[in-house]
Amino acid sequence: MPAISHDIPVTDFTTDVLIIGAGASGLTAALAAAESGAQVVVLERDASPSGSTSMSSGFVPAPATRFQAVIGVTDDTPDLFCADLMAKSYGKSDARLARLAAQTIGPAMEWLADSAGVEWHVLDDFLYPGHARHRMHAVPEKTGAALEARLLAAVIAADIALVTDALAETLYVDTDGKAHAVGVMRPDGTCEVIGCKTLILACNGYGGNAQMVAEHIPQIAGGEYYGHAGNTGHAVAWGQALGAELKHLSGYQGHGSLAHPHGILISWALMMQGAIQVNSDGRRFSNEMGGYSEQAVKVIDQTGRVAWNIYDQARHDFAVAGFPDYREAVAAGAIKTGATVAELATATGLPEAALAATITEVQALAKGDGTDAQGRDFTVTPPLSGPFFAVKVTGALFHTQGGLVIADDARVMRADGTTLPNLFASGGAACGVSGPAVEGYLSGNGLLTAIAFGYLAGRHAAAQT
Repeated sequence: MPAISHDIPVTDFTTDVLIIGAGASGLTAALAAAESGAQVVVLERDASPSGSTSMSSGFVPAPATRFQAVIGVTDDTPDLFCADLMAKSYGKSDARLARLAAQTIGPAMEWLADSAGVEWHVLDDFLYPGHARHRMHAVPEKTGAALEARLLAAVIAADIALVTDALAETLYVDTDGKAHAVGVMRPDGTCEVIGCKTLILACNGYGGNAQMVAEHIPQIAGGEYYGHAGNTGHAVAWGQALGAELKHLSGYQGHGSLAHPHGILISWALMMQGAIQVNSDGRRFSNEMGGYSEQAVKVIDQTGRVAWNIYDQARHDFAVAGFPDYREAVAAGAIKTGATVAELATATGLPEAALAATITEVQALAKGDGTDAQGRDFTVTPPLSGPFFAVKVTGALFHTQGGLVIADDARVMRADGTTLPNLFASGGAACGVSGPAVEGYLSGNGLLTAIAFGYLAGRHAAAQT
């Protein structure tokens, strides 16, 4: 269990900047700190770094970048992005942090391209829910695993020390809250003590801690967890012990489209292109355009905690061409198909009459006949037509969004408004920009704060050494 000790130990070695966590946030922080000339060590609990970054889509929203200009988007601004962030959370996000993230992410993305060779492309196949402009950036492979691999390659090229199989368990701090060292447990049971001038917590949130999930976000406690098992809330626990300000611990990213039981993410892009979700009765139960995060709870509320995504050949081809996760789902046999509604009902076990009635209704709505009782506008995409496809999905918790409140330089703040002397936080360890509820999550918010706040933490931590 994470611990705090005020007995300052003898260290095995000391570094300028010590970073706990080797996901996108920790690696970005490491690159930023090293560029400033600081000696940097990154601790990673796993044998091979992956974490929530590798499990994500790898998509990062950023306004006013030169990469947007390539596709003709020249009117996006941090102000517009910040407005989108606040609108998605119904004004409940921390406004200062939302503005900080919106202003920082663009320069951070361009800096990663220039200094670390990360290649960004802006996705323009469709507009992600809640975003006023095409601003979703991805590496060419369009996966989180590829983003993690590119950041790792940059860290290795920069000759930054990355220590794997290193579980940080104890923070050694003095009575003023200054961090002096970290106790690290190794696989053979031995403990190393690493001293530091500054410390960055980039070890994500508490999604892997069932007890904390049940306490703070009980509505998703019964859902699947699609995140890294190592996200056990160490940063939150350390922060509480140090008197740090914690905020929005009830905030999280859910997803209403995780293939069941395969555990493969099915992109919400299918919904944006005209797919629908039905329950085991073959009926729609929500407006699918509300957002994939809040859809997690709506799916879990259905019989058996599952739903079916229903779509057609054109949408299937779109997903095969654009999303590696979807191709994985096809290979795993998660995708069912039928030339007719009757055949699809047989393949899925859904009641044919109800499924046929649902599809007939949405086809009519797409042609402008009638008004959807759920409030969705179907006229913006072509109507569904056979052959049909389906995938059974469940709702899942991806990662938590609350955490340690940071100042504009990414230092951890105390509850009284002062900052801890040399402790920084970024990514899922820090309070994010999604507010206190699942519906506040705007597409890409996780990697937004991972990279933006990691960039700030690395630069400012190095400047303090």
